[in-house]
Amino acid sequence: MRVLLFLLLLLSAPAAAQDNAVIKPLSMVEDAVVRLSDLFETSGPRAGTVLGPAPAPGQRQVVEAAQLLAIARQNGIAWRPTGGADRVVLERPGRAVEREEVLAPLRNALRGQGLDPDSEMELLNFSAPLVPLAAFPQITVEQVTMDSVTQRFSATLVVAADGMATQRQRIMGRIQPTVPVLVATRRLAIGEVLGPHDVRLVRLPAGRIRPGVAERPDQALGQAVRRPTAAEQPLMLADLTQPLAVERGSTVTMLYDIPGMALTAQGRAMEGAARGAVVPVMNLGSRIVVEAQVIGPGRVRVGPGR
Repeated sequence: MRVLLFLLLLLSAPAAAQDNAVIKPLSMVEDAVVRLSDLFETSGPRAGTVLGPAPAPGQRQVVEAAQLLAIARQNGIAWRPTGGADRVVLERPGRAVEREEVLAPLRNALRGQGLDPDSEMELLNFSAPLVPLAAFPQITVEQVTMDSVTQRFSATLVVAADGMATQRQRIMGRIQPTVPVLVATRRLAIGEVLGPHDVRLVRLPAGRIRPGVAERPDQALGQAVRRPTAAEQPLMLADLTQPLAVERGSTVTMLYDIPGMALTAQGRAMEGAARGAVVPVMNLGSRIVVEAQVIGPGRVRVGPGR
């Protein structure tokens, strides 16, 4: 707590006393200095008199009754303690510096030590510095070190802004390699065929990725989803399959593969199947069930002897 009493000797001679002065029990200070009007309800010519530095952003400072009385006498303020808890709490609002504001200069500093541009950085002991609400902080990084084996780093964060003392903070973290991953852009239902707008590539930490995840759009486009998939969820190759060319219970054209003859018949697919798969089909004329290969939407081929 800064002691304002020591600054009183720097003030000019007392002015004419005001009547019925009132203190401000809680005063919000947005400037870099504390003024007379921050302590007393006064609008006189000395209201803007500077008494000393304001608290750091996000901090508070308490001015007790003895200090208030001395300040009032020095500045011609007609105020005396009432015998109660006479004091003024000065609070200075501040905003926390976001992690993203720190990561950008930190990434630039680590690039000179071989940082992979696609990797992610995790801060392990970050305590967000506070700066004045209207300030535009300048954030720089000093004394950067990185261990290429453990993927750990450390650095000194320097935060400077108008209206506050420069802050220095030692930070540590680790680097996480990332890999490309294909994720759904929306919720996908079973059987939906994936198009260009249904998937997108993102990079995720390698340690969080399960084996068998789709890593390229060509692995998924035109494929059907075998299980419901939430938006932004990685697509697993095992959950993708060729779309059904024949629906279960649907009527299909049966092409009989007989040398020298071309025969067709109407049949009913007993199961759903993708192109190239073998599916049981019942000939609607003979009621005989045969194995047939799906050759296209609604079309199957029956081989010799079937």
